[in-house]
Amino acid sequence: MDIATIIGVVFGFVVVVGAIVIGGGWRSFVHLPSLAITMGGMLCATLIHFSLPQFLGIFSVVKKTIVTKIPPPSDLIQDMVNFAAINRRDGALALEREMPKINDMFFVKGLQMLVDGQDSESMRNLLSLEIDKLGDRHSTGKKILEFMGAAAPAFGMVGTLIGLVQMLKNLSSPDQIGAGMAVALLTTFYGALSANLIFIPLAGKLGIYSKAETTAMEMIVEGVCAMAEGDNPSTIREKMQAFVSQGSREEVKANI
Repeated sequence: MDIATIIGVVFGFVVVVGAIVIGGGWRSFVHLPSLAITMGGMLCATLIHFSLPQFLGIFSVVKKTIVTKIPPPSDLIQDMVNFAAINRRDGALALEREMPKINDMFFVKGLQMLVDGQDSESMRNLLSLEIDKLGDRHSTGKKILEFMGAAAPAFGMVGTLIGLVQMLKNLSSPDQIGAGMAVALLTTFYGALSANLIFIPLAGKLGIYSKAETTAMEMIVEGVCAMAEGDNPSTIREKMQAFVSQGSREEVKANI
């Protein structure tokens, strides 16, 4: 679980709400019609822009930014070197005993294809296709969050314009102008806050996770295809370490 996402959102609201409370008059920042215009308009625009299944999938997208756990590259390299040693010593069928220990279904799929005797080219084509489709799904989720981040301030401005029109109708009552202006600006506040504290940061976090997950999957593809081609554990280690920076590479040896 990525606790940073939860901490960022919670403490972000604590800072904003705390500043409002300390400044006094927090009730002035609570206005349901303004909230309805900003959030309701943003959600409706998102439904128009994307299909219903894509829109409903936003919940799993947000969940992914919180509970996704991607193994460190060093652990992935170590596991692959171990499996390569088993494959070289005992044959591919011996890997079946190791697969129940793996939590990554993509890793299990690659090893199962190796056990089934598929050649490296077929394995690479099929696994690469799965990586591409995963990227497409992540890209759609990121676009939805980015669209929501752009639509929320826009509808905040729409609400502000509505409030200004209503305020200008009461110019004959100067004592109501200040209150009317405050209400008009609330929609802009709601839109800017939700966009910059929730939607845009979540879109960025999803992009980072998508890149990390794609890299891990590409490392798995290289590893299982190298085993299918008969490479020794040392060669497989060198191929997989090409995915990490020089300073992050660790000495990895077969540990079986």
